[in-house]
Amino acid sequence: MSTTAQPEQAATPHSAKRSAALFSVLAAFAVTLLKLLTGLLTGSLGMLSEAAHSGIDLIAAAITLFSVQVSDRPADADHTYGHGKIESLSAAIESVLMLGSCVWILTEAIRRIAHRQHLALNFSLWPFLVLLLSITVDYTRSRKLHRIAAETRSEALEADAIHFRTDIWSSIAVLLGLAASYIGERFQIPQLELADPIAAIIVSGIILHVTWNLARRTIDALTDATPIETRSQTRDIARDIAAIDGVLSVDRIRTRRAGPNYFADLTLGLPRNLTFQRSEQITMAATAAVRRHLPGADVVVHSIPTASIAESLHDRIRAVAARSNLAIHDVAVQEYNHELHVEQHLEVYENMSLSAAHALVTQLESDIRREIPEISTILTHIESEPATIERPASLERDRQLEVRLRRAAQAFPEILDIHEVFVTRAHNNGADRIQVNCHCTLPDDLPMSKVHEIITALENAFKLDCPEVSRLLIHPEPATDNRR
Repeated sequence: MSTTAQPEQAATPHSAKRSAALFSVLAAFAVTLLKLLTGLLTGSLGMLSEAAHSGIDLIAAAITLFSVQVSDRPADADHTYGHGKIESLSAAIESVLMLGSCVWILTEAIRRIAHRQHLALNFSLWPFLVLLLSITVDYTRSRKLHRIAAETRSEALEADAIHFRTDIWSSIAVLLGLAASYIGERFQIPQLELADPIAAIIVSGIILHVTWNLARRTIDALTDATPIETRSQTRDIARDIAAIDGVLSVDRIRTRRAGPNYFADLTLGLPRNLTFQRSEQITMAATAAVRRHLPGADVVVHSIPTASIAESLHDRIRAVAARSNLAIHDVAVQEYNHELHVEQHLEVYENMSLSAAHALVTQLESDIRREIPEISTILTHIESEPATIERPASLERDRQLEVRLRRAAQAFPEILDIHEVFVTRAHNNGADRIQVNCHCTLPDDLPMSKVHEIITALENAFKLDCPEVSRLLIHPEPATDNRR
């Protein structure tokens, strides 16, 4: 049931946009036809200018209908960011058409005023009725377009809504111009005979104003300028991201818009010793912070490993090794004679040659000294890490080894219990290799430094008693988690 509901929800915004655009086309066609017929019958330049204006509206509405059909198509191989820019392109075409009509109306009005041509009008009630009808239609469709544009974040529909709101004022200007011309002729006032071309000039000014605003927004969209609605939100987004635990700095936030879709690129400074899992968690939290302000935004997060103020010397040493994809452990730092001396263990593959391992260690020590010059000497213990999965000859409980392990553990009063003792025996290069695994119960509040000390001492004591055992692996667990 949920599978069928999701496509219906996804289709609703597209259907609403298409319905609004289609309604706009039909309304524009009817109004344009009425204004054109009325202008031709009366000879009113103001009415003809309104017809030209409505004709531009009709073309713009048709382009908007086409753009909303295409802009909601999903991204494909040729348009990886989707097809949202088609709405901006349609607005650019609309701007050019509106500018052309503005120039024609202004030129014709100035010519009539300068040469006193075609100033006499054939008056009738029809121009007034058509203009009132046009105002009503423009008001209705501008409200509908604005509502659906806000719901679907459609750039093309919002441009049309603004456009049609200004049409109301231009229709009122023509209405006043016709009324003034009628009064001038009726009461023999020569100055009012210029009212009609003056009204046409006012209409051209309104068209020019709308064209300028539309062209500016379109150019911003096509040149990927930061959307006006996100400029005020960038600071809030940066503040929310900076509050995420683990984010050291918000170095850059870039946003752009393509149709109804937002795209955001973030560059964040994260501690360089973070794990991949923690980095992914921070990335998801940053994405959620952006989408709280820009719902549905496509967010890309770029992280820069950064040394934090709270980073310890051990963390800095591990960070240098991690940069070379090397695994070090048991890092110990000592200070004597006002100098720092580092001892560390490095694991390499067991099939690596000594010369290659030595070269690797030499490079690592050089990198550490370069980044942390206060270190005087470094001693690296090279250990081999099995390159393949071992297949032991047997996995069994060895009663004798278990007894001797428990006896060795009795020397440490902190050890509460030894359990789950297993012995593995493997044959490598003709030699037997014995490994003992066990779980060791210790007090809950014992610090890890003391835990490590006890486990190391137990390993040494057991190996002295059982030299045939090559390795003892001990898993410490608190007394409250003893699942025995």
